[in-house]
Amino acid sequence: MTVNCPSGHPSTSTDYCDVCGLPIGAAATPAAAAVPAPAVAAPGPTATPAPAPAGQSCPNCQEPASADALFCENCGYDFTTGTMPRAASPLDLSSAGPPPPAPPAAVAEWVVERWVDPDWYAVQQSDDPCPSPGLPTVIPLTEKSLLIGRPSRSRNIHPEIDCGDDTGVSRRQAQLTTDGQRWWVEDLQSSNGTYVASAAGPLPEDPIIPGQRQELNPDDRIYVGAWTRLVVRKATPEEQAGQA
Repeated sequence: MTVNCPSGHPSTSTDYCDVCGLPIGAAATPAAAAVPAPAVAAPGPTATPAPAPAGQSCPNCQEPASADALFCENCGYDFTTGTMPRAASPLDLSSAGPPPPAPPAAVAEWVVERWVDPDWYAVQQSDDPCPSPGLPTVIPLTEKSLLIGRPSRSRNIHPEIDCGDDTGVSRRQAQLTTDGQRWWVEDLQSSNGTYVASAAGPLPEDPIIPGQRQELNPDDRIYVGAWTRLVVRKATPEEQAGQA
């Protein structure tokens, strides 16, 4: 027969343990206490799942947005690149609308005829050869004040009434002005003077006073340079139609 001693050893002897010699009926000493069962690790705290990402605010306008938003719905800020949307370029034809229509050109009610006058040339004693007389050059008068003269690119002079082929005309010869109904001419300290005379009378001999405006009569003619005669008149309906 096999029994267990107080220490738990199996023993065939019923009075003393065959292994440790303790009396079979003796109480177990602290040294002979049974080996404690291995401790079972207490379960750790249950892992808390990571919270869903909170919303975000736009760095540009502070507008709240969802965490997975790619763009700010308020200002268009790009959360993925950290930039604002590119402004439309003036050359971006895909976003630009049709160009605005050009304003209609002003139709001149007055014109000036520029003639080559052989009679005026004959009394000027110019060394330049006189061009062949022919039909006049008609220049629409679209401004209230217009310069008579010869152009100079270096001096940035661009007369509205260009007498560039007549070298007897100064760069800034004279100024024409109007109130819409009447016209005045003023000599601008020109080299050879500015002359005014009626078409029915003889050629003028005395220039107008520089710096003083002289009103033009309907039949007056302006003489400048070596051969140039200017006539200010109302534009004909055909001339106005050609400007439109």
